[in-house]
Amino acid sequence: MPEQGPRGPVERMEHHQVAIYLVAMAVGGLLGWLAPDAGPALEHAVNPVLGALLFVTFLQVPAAELVRSLRDGRFLTAALVVNFVVVPSVVAAMFAFLPSDQAVRVGVLLVLLCPCVDYVIVFSGLAGGSSRRLLAATPLLLVAQMLLLPGFLYLFMGSGLAGTVDAGPFVEAFAVLIVIPLALAWALQAWAARRPAGQRVSAAATTTMVPLMAATLVTVVASQVPQLGDSLPDVAAVIPFYAAFLVVMAFAGKAVARLFRLGVPAGRAIVFTGATRNSLVVLPLALALPDSLAVAAVVVVTQTLVEVLGMVVYVRVVPRLVPAGKPAVHEPAVP
Repeated sequence: MPEQGPRGPVERMEHHQVAIYLVAMAVGGLLGWLAPDAGPALEHAVNPVLGALLFVTFLQVPAAELVRSLRDGRFLTAALVVNFVVVPSVVAAMFAFLPSDQAVRVGVLLVLLCPCVDYVIVFSGLAGGSSRRLLAATPLLLVAQMLLLPGFLYLFMGSGLAGTVDAGPFVEAFAVLIVIPLALAWALQAWAARRPAGQRVSAAATTTMVPLMAATLVTVVASQVPQLGDSLPDVAAVIPFYAAFLVVMAFAGKAVARLFRLGVPAGRAIVFTGATRNSLVVLPLALALPDSLAVAAVVVVTQTLVEVLGMVVYVRVVPRLVPAGKPAVHEPAVP
């Protein structure tokens, strides 16, 4: 007989995590509105909180599994295709319909052309996507966007803007959000394999996933709401484009997964990596733009808010879009 419901507090949090995340966003919005002066301090807390979240995420995927996933060339190729062929094509199709304001267009390009490398792993995992494959693809996706973003900006906006993109924030994000959490997670895994105390610490750490995700959402939203200022018309203008992007990429990601004949977990992961964008990493790029393009940062922040709401929907919809039990595709074995 199946259990009637979650018993312990951790199970209850996991069972109600979608509602918890929505409440966290509301709390963050309220905090940002009531205490706008706290925005700069909270902004500095985003990377540490996100790094802690990714540490716990990495901890749940054994190092050996992650190394083996790097050999899954079919999935890695599909991830590159959906992010750097399909996504730019979708952005190009909507580009002519964007508001004519240059700052708005720059903000949209910055955020939509860069695939997410952080909480996509969490949301994909909630929907039954392959976390270990996304983890393996993370360094490749981050390096690829560092190299390709200036070229994409040149193609869309001309030579005047390509030189404004600095690799510094990408390098910092790679170290703080990927290298350090991954090294700490592997160290704890090694300790847990040898000592009971390590096992207890590891088990305790894995129970913090939902609280850390909620803390990340509160921190991000509260730190960025004060920046909206008087830019609400610009924000309202880009929201439909971000929503349309999420809808289109759900089906585009499914098509790419079928093209590469990926199984259900890998296919769901492809849908998520194609839809989620790297707003937390590109935000420093937007903030570093000249004052004449200051609205770009607001446009990037708006994408974060729309995407988190979209991910709540994705967690429910993607398992239906890429359902289990259909033998239409083959799940390649990871060597």
